[in-house]
Amino acid sequence: MSDASGLMTEEAPQTTGKRRQIRPKAERRQQLIDATIRCIAQHGLSKVTMQMVTSEAGLSVGIANLHFQSKDNLLKETLRFVAEEYHGGQIKIMEGSDMPDLGQRLDALLDFQLGRGVTQRQKMSVWFAYYGEAGARPVYQKIVSTVDRLAAQKLEALFSDIIKEGEYQGVDARELATGYSSLIDGLHLGLLVTPRELTKRRARAVARDFLRRAFPQHIS
Repeated sequence: MSDASGLMTEEAPQTTGKRRQIRPKAERRQQLIDATIRCIAQHGLSKVTMQMVTSEAGLSVGIANLHFQSKDNLLKETLRFVAEEYHGGQIKIMEGSDMPDLGQRLDALLDFQLGRGVTQRQKMSVWFAYYGEAGARPVYQKIVSTVDRLAAQKLEALFSDIIKEGEYQGVDARELATGYSSLIDGLHLGLLVTPRELTKRRARAVARDFLRRAFPQHIS
């Protein structure tokens, strides 16, 4: 079904005494992905069912099948959404078309990586749940590695530009990028598993100290 603008829409199940709600197809799709994220965070990846997700979303299994055809497709698209949301945010900052100052880009990148949007327990739980399955599920590994690789290339390019601008000696952009990415992943895991020992404030201080030691002219 299309609305007056030509946008694909669909009807929600009819509720007694109420008119049917017509919503864009993309909105229903996102509603199901958001519900999947909540279910994975609460129950674990292996226990998620299509019925569980549709109940959480308040939609029918038929609508879920219309959008994703199967639970496997729904889980793949949920991983793709989470991965692209995180890495897309990083890449936009690192490319910095609206932020020519390299030091400001570093600050913005750190703020994003350890900000509220990324460090929500639900999002981190989902991210690590998929990473745990990636070794046994090549399709998950492919989705994650594709976006990981692009983000790693952008980070290395940003560090390379900073090294040139600051005329830093004896510094390798690729090694620094690998070390920094591993540090951020470790901090995310610590925030999820041991939040009492590793606060967000301390995590930010640790990451900032890494960048300050690497690029003292760019991070105060």
